[in-house]
Amino acid sequence: MDRIREVKKLTDNPFLNLYQFSTVQRSGKHSNYYVSSRRKQSDALKAVTHDAQPDGVIIYGVYGENKDKLVLVRQYRYPVGDYVYEFPAGLVEPGEDMMQAGIREMFEETGLTFRPIDADEYQRPFFTSVGMTDESCGTCFGYCEGTPTNANQEDSEDIQVVIADRAECRRILREENVAIMCAYMMMHFIASAGDPLKFIEEK
Repeated sequence: MDRIREVKKLTDNPFLNLYQFSTVQRSGKHSNYYVSSRRKQSDALKAVTHDAQPDGVIIYGVYGENKDKLVLVRQYRYPVGDYVYEFPAGLVEPGEDMMQAGIREMFEETGLTFRPIDADEYQRPFFTSVGMTDESCGTCFGYCEGTPTNANQEDSEDIQVVIADRAECRRILREENVAIMCAYMMMHFIASAGDPLKFIEEK
């Protein structure tokens, strides 16, 4: 059964828009459902195209000679009016593939050089918050080197670069605001021994 009968675009903003779906519930009742999306037109929504291309990229960067630290950012986020710990991340620009976006975003946000590895199915796009948006992000896994700096950030960004070992990750999870995707991956990092990316080679 076609659950979505009509899609209406409600806003016209540069990076994020609101859409109204006229839907049919499982019982047959008609209702409206509201969806935010980075797609600029109704016919490009993933509910319409089922296109799996990622809107953005999240970068899981391992740092240090002993591969025992993660590269995080502490970024001011307007929706919560506070700083939130996250992985470096950003939108995939037109003409860019996911790995290129990961390398660029890591440098822009942290000043670090990022060397991605092929993570096969682990790096394919997954949805972020499917109750409210069709946004999907892929994850780039790899290793970072260099000296952290915020000199390459945009004026609109308020980002502090954080190089965190396992003890600091525990503290952050216990005491700070953390994006949920980052939180789960930090838990994996804490539970791992040695190189936290070795699970990719063992798949």
